[in-house]
Amino acid sequence: MSTAAEISSLTSSLAELQERVTAMAEGALAGGDEEAAHELIAVERSLGGALRRLRRFSQGTPGR
Repeated sequence: MSTAAEISSLTSSLAELQERVTAMAEGALAGGDEEAAHELIAVERSLGGALRRLRRFSQGTPGR
């Protein structure tokens, strides 16, 4: 698998994971579990940062 294909696959997987964590955080908030929601929101932010870096990397590296 080429680097570009691998980055694309990782980006898709990470985006899906971020969506799942977001849903869990929203569920925790709705259920009144603020501690879990707080932790899940922190995870969501970290995943978002990783996702932005991967997207930036894939756009700035022609031929990969």
